Amino acid sequence: MGIVHSMAHKTGAIFEDYGAHIIHGAANAMYLPKVIAYNAKGETAAKRYGVIADHMGLGGETVEEKVANLIAYLRGMNDALNIPQCIKNYGADSYPCEQGFVPEEVFLERLPEIAKNAIADACTGSNPRQPNQEEMEKLFKCCYYDLEVDF
Repeated sequence: MGIVHSMAHKTGAIFEDYGAHIIHGAANAMYLPKVIAYNAKGETAAKRYGVIADHMGLGGETVEEKVANLIAYLRGMNDALNIPQCIKNYGADSYPCEQGFVPEEVFLERLPEIAKNAIADACTGSNPRQPNQEEMEKLFKCCYYDLEVDF
């Protein structure tokens, strides 16, 4: 389960004062590619993701290529299912839109508390890579803006 669920648990209703919730399943779908990229910085997790990519027939010669193919596949599923790629584009109806219901300034203001709570979530302990506060905030920013995970 890991930090994908920890992150989804802490963002579901935190913005309800802006008129909507981030549906748990959609949050998991948006965050999973970013969390895989984060976890894959560790050799053991990267190899496991490579095995998953192999079982799915996604191709790739190196572990890095396999992980990239897995992430691309998941992002493609999100597109096919009309799930936004990031919080910034998550509409109040849960569909992608140009500007989602979570304003950037509100997200950034609440980010430290959301990250702290996600780290404390029970699911975080099962993640292959344990994020600190700074990393969790960076990861959430990647999930808000749809940025590459490079740390």
